[in-house]
This record gives sequence, C-alpha cells and structure tokens, in this order.
Amino acid sequence: MTQRDDAGITVDDLPTVRRSLRVAVVTETYPPEVNGVAATIAPIVEGLVQRGHAVQLVRPRQHAGDRPDDDAQRLHEVLLRGLPIPRYPHLKMGLPARRALGERWSRQRPDVVHIVTEGPLGWSALQAAQRLRLPVVSDFRTNFHAYSRHYGVGWLHKPIVAYLRKFHNRTACTMVPTEALKRELEAYGFQRLAVVARGVDTRRFDPSRRSDALRRSWGCAPGDRVLLYVGRLAPEKNLELLLRCHAQMAAVDPRLRLVLVGDGPSRADLQARCPQAVFAGTQSGEALAAHYASGDLFVFPSLTETYGNVTPEALASGLAVLAFDHAAAAQLIRDGDNGLLAPAGDEVAFVQRALRLAASPALAGALARRARETMVGHGWERIVAQVESVLLAALAQHEPLPWRPVRVPVPSDV
Repeated sequence: MTQRDDAGITVDDLPTVRRSLRVAVVTETYPPEVNGVAATIAPIVEGLVQRGHAVQLVRPRQHAGDRPDDDAQRLHEVLLRGLPIPRYPHLKMGLPARRALGERWSRQRPDVVHIVTEGPLGWSALQAAQRLRLPVVSDFRTNFHAYSRHYGVGWLHKPIVAYLRKFHNRTACTMVPTEALKRELEAYGFQRLAVVARGVDTRRFDPSRRSDALRRSWGCAPGDRVLLYVGRLAPEKNLELLLRCHAQMAAVDPRLRLVLVGDGPSRADLQARCPQAVFAGTQSGEALAAHYASGDLFVFPSLTETYGNVTPEALASGLAVLAFDHAAAAQLIRDGDNGLLAPAGDEVAFVQRALRLAASPALAGALARRARETMVGHGWERIVAQVESVLLAALAQHEPLPWRPVRVPVPSDV
C-alpha cells in the first residue's frame, strides 16, 4: 500500500491480496427498512459473504417478531434492543450495547469491525472494539450536520460536527462516497478518509420494468409524461424547489403528471399544496423499480445528500435526470449528455433546466437513453472489492494480538 498522510487514503493503493475475513458489521438500519443507508449496506454485506468472508451483522431488532436471518456458513445476525426514531417511528435507533458486544467479541473475536452508523449502537461498538484492540473502519453515510438548519436547530451544527469528527477519527479509515465530501470533511479536521463510491443494481433498476398499468393508476393517458421524485418527504430535501419546477413545467406541458414516491414529515403539507400530484408512498424492491421505470423525467433538488442513491437508480432506470452538481450527480452525470446539472445552490438555473426538459421531449428522450447506457458497469461488484481492500488494509496496519481460537465460521478453502 502507498503510504499517505492522515488527510486521506486512495483506495486504488490498498492491498489486493485476498484472504477470508471475520467481519463484524454494525448498523442501526437494515432492510426491510427503507432508507439510503439500509439500501446500500445490504449489497456490501451480501457481497462480502459471496466473496467468502464470514459476516456478523449487528443491528437493532426492528419489531417484536424480528428473528435473525442466519446463513450458518457465512452470515450470523445479532439483534439488539432499539427505540423508534422521533418523526420516523418505522425506523429504529440502536441502544448502547458496549458490554454485550465486548463479551461477544471476547468469545468470538472478529478480524475487523465495520461501523456503518454513528448512533448510540455505533458508538458503543467503537468503544468495545477499542477496548479489545480490534481494528475498526467506518462509513460516513448521512449528512447529519447539514440537516440541522432544516429543523430549526442550526446551533447544533458545530456540536454535531465535533461528535462526528471524534467518532470517525478514532477509526483506522472512514469511507466516504465522493471526492467532494472527502474535501469537505478534511476541512473539518476528519482524517484517514477513503473514497468508496456506491453501486446500483442495474438488473433491478432497468427500463424494461416500465408498467403501463401503473401509469394508468396514476391517471396517465398514452403520451402523457411523468415527473418523478423518489426520496424522503422532508424539509432537508428542498421540495419547495420541486413544486416550483413542476408548476412552471406544467405551464409548458399541461399533461405533465407529478408522482412522489416516499414518505416523511412533509407529506401532509405537500399534499395540501399540490393535491393534483400522486403520492405513491414508500416503495421497495420490485415495486420501487417499476415506479422508477414508469416515470419519464426525474428532478432531484436536494443538496444535503452524502451520495444520493436515487440518482444512480433513476439513471439506470432510463429517466432524464436533473439534479444539482453535487454528490452522486456530480460524479455520474455529464451535463447535456446523460442528464442535466445545475450549479450547486443555483435555483434559477435549476428551474431553467427543468423547463428545457418540459419543452423538449426529444432532448429528454436522448438523455434517458444515454443515462441507461452510462450506468451499465456501475454494479456493486467493484464497490464490494474496494470495501474489502479497506478492511484488509485496516487489519494489515493493526498491531496484532496473540492468536486465540474463535468460533466464528471461516471458509473451508482458507
């Protein structure tokens, strides 16, 4: 591995030598919960298992009937207590479990701990791992510090940044999805950052899943176009700009139908302000893929994403995408070729580009075709390999403890 200073790590420089690992993955959310973190950590866990690693998945119990889904050879789930998150009661927040994790990892010692979320469960996992001198890597997946101003608690920005910096700087490496976010966090004093992008399931998110029946249920006649939004219905998503775009686009194309997929605290207000829109609620799996593919235009006005998984999903589904030059869109979209980009924060330019989509079906169609073409090859296999390299590097650089037997299953070919 090429040695770098504490400011950052280049994933391409990380070890490529394969060995089987015992990995403890700690996350406060996981499918079937529907959110960006759950959707992107699940392919990592599945990919690590497929690559021959033994994964212990530590997460909160999602409901009373929740039971571990174990693969005796490769995957073992550990379910701990959790509490509903305020304003998102369908999601759970993990409770501190330092003692329970410490006892478990003392008996069955993982090679490396991968902490996905920075909540109470993640913090206690970090403490337990450090006490046992286990190597730890982490993910930066949610811009909590950027959300504060949207909920009237902007004064919390500095304390949140300080907590996140303290958390992540105690780990061997923090994976971030974009170079832009890496630079932002470096300016805040975060160390040992590695850029590991996100993948997209191009077999699931595919234009072939377009459904005429679904479009009819939205009130669409042949020839009508659908302006689609997918994501949380929440203040930090900048949905005021979405409504403004729709109003001006509908003046150009009166048959344009607005469909919003998702749920959240802003739903009632949005329904009151835009009663003609279709609110499809939360969707997942094959149904979500059909909703994407059944749209035509995708407008995503958020500026608070760490990555924005909906952008590659919409591109892979063959939609004409408009977004700010930020997060995933900045990495994946070439303005005017496979989508449209507006300068970050420039809402006038954003609306102007939305009007171009409304006024030119030919342009939108060309962008949609190129969107699908450019997303082929952005599957999860390459991303999982990069995560694997980060885990191997953390283990290689960690001061080893005397060997002791463990009961975590290891692959038979090791």
